Amino acid sequence: MRRTAVLLGGVAVIGSGAVVGFINLPGRTAAPATSPNGAQPSSVPIIRSDMVDTKQVSGTLGYAGRRIQPNRASGVVTATRAEGTVVRRGGWLYKVEGKPVFLMYGAVPMYRRLGIGATGPDVQQLELNLVKLGYKPGTVDKTFTAVTAQAVWAWQRDKGLVATGRAEVNQVIFSRGALRIAENTKQAGDAAEGSVVTTTRTERAITIKLETSNQRFARKGARVRVQLPDGKKVAGTISSVGTVARPGKDADSPATIDVSVKVGGELGRLDQAPVTVELRTGRREDVLSVPVEALIAREGGQYGVRVVRGGTRQVVPVETGLFTGSRVEISGAGLSEGVRVEVPQL
Repeated sequence: MRRTAVLLGGVAVIGSGAVVGFINLPGRTAAPATSPNGAQPSSVPIIRSDMVDTKQVSGTLGYAGRRIQPNRASGVVTATRAEGTVVRRGGWLYKVEGKPVFLMYGAVPMYRRLGIGATGPDVQQLELNLVKLGYKPGTVDKTFTAVTAQAVWAWQRDKGLVATGRAEVNQVIFSRGALRIAENTKQAGDAAEGSVVTTTRTERAITIKLETSNQRFARKGARVRVQLPDGKKVAGTISSVGTVARPGKDADSPATIDVSVKVGGELGRLDQAPVTVELRTGRREDVLSVPVEALIAREGGQYGVRVVRGGTRQVVPVETGLFTGSRVEISGAGLSEGVRVEVPQL
C-alpha cells in the first residue's frame, strides 16, 4: 500500500494531512527545517525489523458450535437447565412430562429406536456410552443383543425412565462431546413441539461477519490479535473461513462470509460480547523503516528522507514499501540501520 502526498506551500502532506517536511532537491544539503511551532526538528535512527500491517474488524465472542437441538419428545416441558450449564455424558438436557432427555457422546444422531436385532454404528456408540456410564452391554460392537437390552433396561431404571430395554429416540441426544446450554427456547409449562434448547460446545470462539472484499485477509490457521471488551488483548487463530457469501440486510449492506477464530487465555464467562479482531493484511521481514513523519515529498511524486550526519543534513531519495500506521518501509542508496533521519516536532 502506498500513500500519496500533496504540496501545500512547499510542505508535504501525507494521507491524513500530517506535515512531514520541506521539499529539497535530491542530494542537496539543506538547513534544518522548523516545525509549525517553531521548534527545531529532532532525529531518530532508521530501524531494521519485521513489519506487520493489520486491519481491524468487528467480531462476537461466544462459544463454538451453536446449534438448535432437535427434540423428539412430545408433551409439556417440565424442567430445563440454567443457561450456561455444561452437560456431559449421562447428564440431562431438559425434561418433558417429567422424563429427562439425556446426552450421550457420538457422531451418529439418534434417529431410530434401538432394540434387540438392531445393527449399525449407532448401536456401537450406544454400547460404548453404556460402558462409560458403568453398565455392561456385553461386547461393544454393532449388534444389539439381549445383553445390550439388559444394560439399557438397568440404565432406564436408574434414570427414572420407563424401563423397556429399548433406547427410544425421545430419550437420548448424541453429540461429539459436552454441550453448554446457550438458550432455553422453551420453559416449563410450554409445549415441547420443536426445539427446547439451543446448545454450544464448551470451547470459546469468535465469529466474524467478514465483508467479502476483505476475504483475502482471512486464512485458516492464520494468527490474529483480539481485543476484549475490557481492553485486554489475547492471541487467536482462524479456525474456519466460510465459502458461502451471505447478502447484506439491505442493498447498501455488503455481502459477508463467516469466519471463526479460536482464542485462549482468561476470557471469563462473556457470551455474545463484541470484540475487535486484528487481521494481518501484510508482512515484510527484515526491512528498514522510519516514522511516517520522516518522509519528504520530492518532485515527480517521489519521496526522500533528510539524513543527519554530524552537522549536515542531506535529502536522500527513497522507495517506500509497507505502511503500518506510524511507520513506513524504506530503501535507498546509503541507508542502513542506525542512520539518523530528521523528523519534525509537531
